[in-house]
Amino acid sequence: MRDVCIVGGGVAGLAASIFTARAGLDTLVVDSGESILARNASLENYPGFPDGIDARRYLQLTREQARNAGVEFELGRVTRAEPVVESDLEEGFVLETDGGEPLDTRRLVAASWSDSDYLVPLDVGRTKRGSKHFVNVDDGGRTAVDGVYAAGRLADEPHQTIVAAGHGAKVGLAVVHDSDANFYHDWVVPEGYFTGRGREVPPGCEEIDDEERRERDEQARETMLEAFAEPLDEEPTMHPSVEQD
Repeated sequence: MRDVCIVGGGVAGLAASIFTARAGLDTLVVDSGESILARNASLENYPGFPDGIDARRYLQLTREQARNAGVEFELGRVTRAEPVVESDLEEGFVLETDGGEPLDTRRLVAASWSDSDYLVPLDVGRTKRGSKHFVNVDDGGRTAVDGVYAAGRLADEPHQTIVAAGHGAKVGLAVVHDSDANFYHDWVVPEGYFTGRGREVPPGCEEIDDEERRERDEQARETMLEAFAEPLDEEPTMHPSVEQD
């Protein structure tokens, strides 16, 4: 049984997965293969990219970051979610997929805009507006069902990449806090930051010396230089209602 299963491999789901995996939770992302962000011709308002960034490139880098954190991925679409034991939600949930084996998980994060029909058996609480259903959540993305969360646009957050990433991270932290993971902050700090004050390094934190800092910086620069060395050949995904030649 997985600690966390995240349905949706877009920005919100990936951000949540990075936090849960870095906290040591066994995390699986079930991805149907298309993020709505891939329809974006150029991502222009994400901080840190003064002239914008190709949305597909951004997704690639975020997915790579999740893999580096220990996240595993499965291609598929979740069609139904229900408790393993109807009378005991602490026993976790089982997810049915289209063609794959059922997946067992202790906690479920729904980040699959705009599909949430698979949550109907759980009665998490959904609000319909037009043709879309939003999942009702609290400030941490928790639904009415213990162990089930929703992140990003599905949780009625604004349709902006930076907001989806932030909300996914917030939901990921809520999952960590609700689990047995001993986690403090995701901080990598200079050697002596904690120990120099007579404190132990808190869970989730790490002290590194200057040599290690420079090595990590070099690796980070190599990764980004390689990622942006050539233009990305992938084209934006058009909205499915637009007729294609």
